[in-house]
This record gives sequence, structure tokens and C-alpha cells, in this order.
Amino acid sequence: MEWAVSALIGMLFACGLYCLLRRSVVRLVIGVLFLSQGANLLVFLSGGLTLGQPPMVEKGAKVPVAPFADPLPQAMVLTALVIGLGLVAFLLTLVFRAHEAVGSDDINSFDSTEKSHTTAEKK
Repeated sequence: MEWAVSALIGMLFACGLYCLLRRSVVRLVIGVLFLSQGANLLVFLSGGLTLGQPPMVEKGAKVPVAPFADPLPQAMVLTALVIGLGLVAFLLTLVFRAHEAVGSDDINSFDSTEKSHTTAEKK
């Protein structure tokens, strides 16, 4: 099972890098989303995939009964998902505002806003 999740992580990273290399700003946001999900799965896989019990300590015991799932990677991934959702919402807002200002989704067309801004300052 771990090899399948490892392959999925590799595919997410590959798709994310491919999307980051495109000229579309929306694909850039999708690439960031793929990379963050790949990193989340990588952290989750680092805790190991165990088909065990939750890490609950029974009454009178000092340690949980093995095998149990490690809760630290799960908590880190949950936190990263919330932060990633906020980042994607912020990036989509920036893309929307940039599309309103430029009128295009192409990264090369953003160069025209810088030129028009510098010419307006000279006047």
C-alpha cells in the first residue's frame, strides 16, 4: 500500500511542477495546490500506514496498545490543509484582481502593467 501512496505523491509533485511551468496564472495556482497536497501526503506517509487502533491509553496502562497510528503527522497534515486552503483562497483572489487589471491570464501580459505604471509616474 505504501508504494501506491508513494507513486501518488510522485505524480502530484510531477503534475504540480508541470503546472508551475505553464504561462497561465490559474495553472500556477493549481500547481501550488498539487505541490501542497503532495507534501501533505508525504508528511502523512512519514508516520507510517498502520492498520491499528487509535493511540488511546487504556485505564491503568502507561502506553497505548500496539499497533497504533502516530497522531503527530495527522495533526500536522490537518494544520497544513487549513493553511493551504487559506493560501489558495488568497491566490485565487490575487488572480481575479490581476485578471481584472490586465484582462488576460498569461503571465507575459503582466509586463504591460509595469510599463504603463512607470510611464504614468513620469508624467
